[in-house]
Amino acid sequence: MKLECTRKELLEALAFAGSATSTRSALPILKTVRLDADGTSLGLLGCDGELWAERKIEAIVATAGAACVDFSLLRDIIGKLPDGQLTLELDGANVFLRHGGSEWRMMALPADEFPQVPSVEGSSELRMPIGELRAAVDAVAHAVADDNSRPVLTGVQFAYDGNTLILAATDMQRLAVTKLEQPGIGSPLSAIVPERALRAIKSLPLDDSKEVVVRFDDSRLHVEVGGTQVVAQLLMGTFPNWERVVPAESTRSWTFDRTELLDNVNRAMILARDNANRVRFRGNPDSVLISARSEERGEAKEEVAVVAKNGDVEIVFNGRYVEDALKSIKGDGVLIELTEPSRPALFKAVDADSPQYCVIAPMSLG
Repeated sequence: MKLECTRKELLEALAFAGSATSTRSALPILKTVRLDADGTSLGLLGCDGELWAERKIEAIVATAGAACVDFSLLRDIIGKLPDGQLTLELDGANVFLRHGGSEWRMMALPADEFPQVPSVEGSSELRMPIGELRAAVDAVAHAVADDNSRPVLTGVQFAYDGNTLILAATDMQRLAVTKLEQPGIGSPLSAIVPERALRAIKSLPLDDSKEVVVRFDDSRLHVEVGGTQVVAQLLMGTFPNWERVVPAESTRSWTFDRTELLDNVNRAMILARDNANRVRFRGNPDSVLISARSEERGEAKEEVAVVAKNGDVEIVFNGRYVEDALKSIKGDGVLIELTEPSRPALFKAVDADSPQYCVIAPMSLG
């Protein structure tokens, strides 16, 4: 293998392939990225055993071939080099990278040890502009669990009935849902997609208006656009019946300017981080007092204007959850619907046509 390509394109392709690389794996091959030079292109492929991400770039290929090199090392080297042309050459068990007066020798692993990209016989598919898919994922991804003890919670549920696409994510303390009325964008499906796979799909090098087709079979999904593809194992198991936790009615409500409320919560979080992110909301006729405290550093109080309906209630939320919900909600105004201090609250845009909402369980008042 011997080829020449631009540093900028290689770095971009490496970042994409690296989204699937496992830098902490006990298997050395999964810490590498596979380089595959053929014809007029160089392909970079990353894999953690469950997710594959591949991107091809133009290259001047003198000798075709393939090799695997440590992803972190290659990323760090290329990240420090200036823009320009560089050369990659496989020589025995080493890959040499040359750029101007710089030369690096990297240990190589055999390409045939790298996990092959599995085929996906699509039985269901979704076809939509990637900008809409990105926005839908952004609306719910903050509620994905980061605890691997319940793997199904580390993904987003996709459900499509031929008319409405619903994305839902929950860590059992909060829930985020968005719905898109999209008749005819694909066949009915229900799947739990790992959040890591969605991050890779979001980073596809496409303008928001470009259409993408996501194909599903019983165990995997596949997206391919030009010389870029993502293949991922779906999460197996039963996703929680999230509809049961969505409040069916409310007896109280607060309406805020979304940006103003977010600013207030951001400031309160300076101290709340020392106290399990506890942020207290106390309703008054025309304002809400937001407070947080740290046993070692002090106390913060923030007052924010509100339009309230029976809003004289005191409730405590995890401030980070509130921040995430407010950042994901689109529009100038946010409506919080409540019942009692011990019951979950519904966060949504004031706009009645907004397709998304968040549900946050309160913390104890003590």
